[in-house]
Amino acid sequence: MSGSGSELIEAVGSTLRAARTWLRGHKPECVAGFAVLVTALVVLAFVGAFLDDRAIAANRAFTAATVLDGSNFSRTLVRFTLPDGQAVVPERGVMYPRGLEPGSTIIVEYSTEKPSLVRVAGRSALNRLPVVIGVMAGVWVVFGSWAWWLRRRRTERAAAAGAAADQPVGAARA
Repeated sequence: MSGSGSELIEAVGSTLRAARTWLRGHKPECVAGFAVLVTALVVLAFVGAFLDDRAIAANRAFTAATVLDGSNFSRTLVRFTLPDGQAVVPERGVMYPRGLEPGSTIIVEYSTEKPSLVRVAGRSALNRLPVVIGVMAGVWVVFGSWAWWLRRRRTERAAAAGAAADQPVGAARA
């Protein structure tokens, strides 16, 4: 077992070299694959928001909530009181918080079965549809055009290499 460490390092190095070689030959596919991945994540986020909206709509209750300090880009915290007097501050914050200011009072909708599932009243995933479409369009404009350019460049290089291989050995190249 004295050589097992160096054999492992050599095997990992060989695998990494093979992966690098494969990636070099498949850049357009990798870029397009990244665009597909981002698109799938955006669609899944939208579907998740839509399902949360359905869960709220199935057992909906309305109440006044206070927007709390400590909110940030990723979540806006609110506090509201349930009919039994229990105060709720959803850990994930309120859904669709655009334009909310700390200290303001807003009307929220929440699920009576899961009070931590809360959204600003009158807002839904459909309000975010233009943003979702815009993000996906932006991803495909940037990454789709980049993948197209990489593929075109690869095709041109292959054509140039094929033309060079067709020339006789002693012929002058332009």
